[in-house]
Amino acid sequence: MQIYGLKTCDSCRKALKSLPDAEFVDIRATPLSDEMLARAHARFGADLVNRRSTTWRNLGQDARDQPELALLRSHPTLMKRPLIETDDGSLYLGWTKDVQAALT
Repeated sequence: MQIYGLKTCDSCRKALKSLPDAEFVDIRATPLSDEMLARAHARFGADLVNRRSTTWRNLGQDARDQPELALLRSHPTLMKRPLIETDDGSLYLGWTKDVQAALT
């Protein structure tokens, strides 16, 4: 299992603490591959972009108008976190009670 997120993100820390066998991938240091980003976008669509984040609020309108995949490629911190990939290839987004129940 892999958890994609930021090491400074509280939700990512909670997920990692609850899933101690998971491998953590910091998306600042190791951006998502194009294939993984495309899979996550196909699964979650617009929900993959965190429009409540400070990064989003600091973007100009021109940047916000970019396609979501291009936006996430140039600003990886815009991704809603954590993105969790299980060993069977299933993807989960966030650390909600539903995700926790499915994974713990």
